[in-house]
Amino acid sequence: MQSKAKTVKEYLASLPEDRRAALEEVRKVILKNLDKDYEEGMQYGGIGYYVRRSVFPQGYHCDSSQPLPFAGLASQKNHMSVGLMCNYFEAEADKWFRAAWLETGKKLDMGKCCIRFKKIEDVALEVLGEAVRRVPAKKYIATYLAALEGRSAGKPAAKRKSKATVKGRTKAAK
Repeated sequence: MQSKAKTVKEYLASLPEDRRAALEEVRKVILKNLDKDYEEGMQYGGIGYYVRRSVFPQGYHCDSSQPLPFAGLASQKNHMSVGLMCNYFEAEADKWFRAAWLETGKKLDMGKCCIRFKKIEDVALEVLGEAVRRVPAKKYIATYLAALEGRSAGKPAAKRKSKATVKGRTKAAK
């Protein structure tokens, strides 16, 4: 669910108390560990953490009117989420993150870069903080540009299952 809120403060105020408290706690961890070249604001209908335009003026390749997104925090219909784009672009960061989270004993409900949770107790806050701290903006920009260069050089993008795939077989193969 994308919010129409214009500021982080408005966004948080629009949430039910339990979700606001959980997102505020995650937000504190992110802000405490965030490199100075990132900025917090509203992006894509949620709280966004992105590379400052003064550091990376060209912005996001998918929408150059937007600064380069690094992380996001949102309240969805059935869960809350925190997304880490650094995990999307860098396989080693993703591998480390998943292993470190599982070492905490907490269940990880994660897609490619988006961690879903229903309550704050489900979040490995120390791991999240370390993941943010490990990726200063300059490192993130270099990883992002290398990923774009690899795609434009004809290397395949990350493999995705076709929408036509059902239990490992294409509909045509049924």
